[in-house]
Amino acid sequence: MAIGLTSELEEAIQRGYDQRDRENMAPTIAYFQALLAEHPDHPVLVYEVGGAYDTAGQEETARGYYERALALGLEGDILRRCLCQYASTLKWLGKLDESLAVLERAREQFPDSDAVRVFRALTLNDAQRGDEAVAELLTVVTGHAEVTDLGRWAVGLRGLAQWLADGRPE
Repeated sequence: MAIGLTSELEEAIQRGYDQRDRENMAPTIAYFQALLAEHPDHPVLVYEVGGAYDTAGQEETARGYYERALALGLEGDILRRCLCQYASTLKWLGKLDESLAVLERAREQFPDSDAVRVFRALTLNDAQRGDEAVAELLTVVTGHAEVTDLGRWAVGLRGLAQWLADGRPE
């Protein structure tokens, strides 16, 4: 359970997700806005409102909510999710350096997170840093070689990932 997140509030948030229509986010935005009005400055609800705007393609509005949620204090998995979504929003807004800085913070706080690595790869790709993006994705994939058919190639692909990450040294 997140900071100040009662089981009732968790259920209310889940209801918002259950009713969400990604093609028409206005009702979901209104739902989470109303929930936030009942619990002003609740960091998780501020984050959820940001996520609803983000899903609606309103990145600039989402950005403000993500920044506010982070300032109000998030922790654990919700912090990780917020950092990933905030970084993605910054990427879509063309703020690639800011996105990478947020993802670096996320990587420091959640070093084992595949989600952080994938969002970082997407931003690196947009920043025309393809080798680093591929290296990041290879690191994710080879970290789960046991559930893929990579088998014996996993070690070699991890080496390739490191070589790409290191800038293709001679």
